[in-house]
Amino acid sequence: MKDWTVSDVMTKPVVSAAESDSYRHVVHLLMEHRVSAVPVVDVFRRVTGVVSEADLLRKVEYLGDGKPRLLSGRRERRERAKASAHTARDLMSAPPVVVSYRTSIPAAARIMDQSGVKRLPVVDDLGRLAGVVSRSDLLKVHLRPDQEILYDIETSVMRPFLADDATTISVAVVDGVVTLAGHVDRWSAVDLVARLIRQLPGVVDVHSTVEAAFDDRELITPGALFTIS
Repeated sequence: MKDWTVSDVMTKPVVSAAESDSYRHVVHLLMEHRVSAVPVVDVFRRVTGVVSEADLLRKVEYLGDGKPRLLSGRRERRERAKASAHTARDLMSAPPVVVSYRTSIPAAARIMDQSGVKRLPVVDDLGRLAGVVSRSDLLKVHLRPDQEILYDIETSVMRPFLADDATTISVAVVDGVVTLAGHVDRWSAVDLVARLIRQLPGVVDVHSTVEAAFDDRELITPGALFTIS
């Protein structure tokens, strides 16, 4: 089974700005490519920051507002500094939140949520910009065909983990929802299968009516976790 990472769903090639790019050039990039933010890279293509529409709008917000007031807070002083900035280096928000191209899709989703961002620059092993992954990109796993998900279930879960019981369970996948039916010897077997199937990319939910000849729940060590290797 293939482990999906951000490299499978990210957008590439990606629009970026050089640190020395002018304010107007960055505005042009956003307008021309219809994006709301661009990563900023140095001469080695390493990501040093991100310039968003919000960063650019500081110049409009404080237009003609003069110097900062004497008792201005740190945030206002920072925003006014961006209002007077002329290059991407001075406009950008830094340090940037980035992810490796090897990052799993669930991990990328957690980083986005925790950081409160809508997209993440993706870097290679040398820290160079390789792409950008957005919230909508992470949802691409749910566009996987049902037949592809079914194949993963049969080859990566049923055969390796159920052995002889694999022939006693039927599996159906409709719009990413997996339905299991049939019977097994032990309750723990179908519980394990359901846990593993839920980890597969593109699976929306798992419904099971599988019956077990022996309920071995009391024999299972509390807190035991199963993961796909």
